Amino acid sequence: MEKTILKELKKMAARVRMGVIEGVYNAKSGHPGGSLSVADALTYLYFEGMRINPKNPKWDERDRFVLSKGHTAPALYAALANRGYFDTGELKYLRKPGHMLQGHPDKKGTPGVDMSTGSLGQGISAAAGMALSGKLGGKAYRVYAVLGDGEIEEGQVWEAAMFAAHKELDNLCVFVDNNGLQIDGTVEEVNSPYPIGEKFIAFGWRAIEINGNDFEQLDAAFKEAREEKGRPTAIIGKTVKGRGVSFMENQVSWHGTAPNEEQYNKAMEELRAGLDALD
Repeated sequence: MEKTILKELKKMAARVRMGVIEGVYNAKSGHPGGSLSVADALTYLYFEGMRINPKNPKWDERDRFVLSKGHTAPALYAALANRGYFDTGELKYLRKPGHMLQGHPDKKGTPGVDMSTGSLGQGISAAAGMALSGKLGGKAYRVYAVLGDGEIEEGQVWEAAMFAAHKELDNLCVFVDNNGLQIDGTVEEVNSPYPIGEKFIAFGWRAIEINGNDFEQLDAAFKEAREEKGRPTAIIGKTVKGRGVSFMENQVSWHGTAPNEEQYNKAMEELRAGLDALD
């Protein structure tokens, strides 16, 4: 990856993380931890990896995206806003009545959202359906879905994985946000999904394991997925929950807790400092 592109992606990821904190703080509720861990993957997809058109969100030839772990909508909204789907000023109205950004993605109310999600496990099924539709219709678009590592404890995920491999959906790519923490503790303690990569391989997928907070590794993995033929690809990204905000990192308490004013100021100060350091 070119150094200039890498630098711009890092800067945009910092802005996306700031959007996450802005939204959750103003909503006084939400899920900052997982939103911050997945921010790099979403930044890569929306600013480098996917074929999209913010001026025409319903463009028929666009790549599709499904946030299966729908509670991390603050990261998706921040990526969409910074990509130009709507004004970044909307981010502070997260979860506010009468505004477009609901607590979970709503495809009817938010430009750029391809699937309403929130009930864990269902998003990957919708993504597989989109991918099959593309195959049957002779379309060139690809479908991307982001799942949580706690989410893959859901049985429906594996039904969809079996279906996608059976239908040879090589236009489907799943990113598993493996930050190791879910609402009740570590994924190992709650209901271990490990080894994640081997499970996807057993279901007939290609599996690629990377550092999900490293843009060069994200770039290489998503490019490999585009070249894969005859089977879907799962990218298992090892990430840091709360990434970018020191006091949130690797702390399960920040799975679904909004920062107070002091914490908001400290988080934004850290993120701004990281952004400024890239100039």
